[in-house]
Amino acid sequence: MRDLIDIQKKLYPDLLEIMQQRYVVLQNIELLQPIGRRGLAENTNLTERNVRGEIDFLHEQSLIDITSKGMQITKEGKLVIKQLSDFMQEAMGLSVLERQLKDKLQVNNIIVVPGNSDDYDWVKQEMGKACASFLKERVKSPKTIAVTGGTTMAAVASMMVPFDNAASSLFVPARGGIGEKEENQANTIVAKMAREAKGDYRLLYVPDPLSETSYQNIIKEPSINETLQLIKGSSVVLHGIGDALTMAERRKTPEEVTQQLKEKKAVSEAFGYYFDKFGDVVHKVRTIGIQLDDLSTVNQVITIAGGHSKANAIASYFKKGKSDLLITDEAAAEQILRDESL
Repeated sequence: MRDLIDIQKKLYPDLLEIMQQRYVVLQNIELLQPIGRRGLAENTNLTERNVRGEIDFLHEQSLIDITSKGMQITKEGKLVIKQLSDFMQEAMGLSVLERQLKDKLQVNNIIVVPGNSDDYDWVKQEMGKACASFLKERVKSPKTIAVTGGTTMAAVASMMVPFDNAASSLFVPARGGIGEKEENQANTIVAKMAREAKGDYRLLYVPDPLSETSYQNIIKEPSINETLQLIKGSSVVLHGIGDALTMAERRKTPEEVTQQLKEKKAVSEAFGYYFDKFGDVVHKVRTIGIQLDDLSTVNQVITIAGGHSKANAIASYFKKGKSDLLITDEAAAEQILRDESL
């Protein structure tokens, strides 16, 4: 396929550019439908004039419908996106990024989606869609699936679809909540994922972080302990990676601890652990849920994180953190590969 694309670029460079543009427009309509022309222009970085021309063409080809509420993709449009997926992945250079990133981060499997999730929410949804597709293909028997919180995980939940054995699978929060927006809490995300996948779920009503005294008292509660055992027995873990200081602020971390994180040059955070650029743990928050050591017994650890701003954090975590699959975006991938210090 690579040779064919290289020949096409030489003979018909404009054709590939037009295909890529129309593919991106179709993707955005599918993810954001119903959407108007102005919204589509903002999310694709195209002028409204260009968007108008593409809409007219796609409508004539019966790939989209235009309604009073906005544009929506048709069955034919969904089929075109699916059939073009592998080709466009190669044509847009994403397959090359995936191969290079595998070598640099030493990860067995990487999926790179186009765009920058710092700038556009639809890119997070694309990462969520990739995760949902992966689960649909790989979960061949009933599983317990543990999920962390955050905006990226919320995007995964919004793109979740039913899959084989989902009805027999159990979704659980990987740890307690950190007092942020309800839609980004692990409990809320788990419940939504289970509904969309037609599975079951359990909730964990504990705060994150906890004092040592509170931790010892809470884990003695039978209902908490039962849920905790389910969480620690998970076969699949879905988690994000946070920027260290951003996560410290979200947790309302005391100033003296934040200062320590700065002094120890903390870069990333996952599962309540803070890591420096070498992947060494420099601070740990007392949480109820999955701990780093638990990951060694998990069959499938899936990491979803993207955006130019997360490049350092992603590279930091993957120095020593376990993951079987990284789903990221083009902006993060390019920055990690570009920066030789990462």
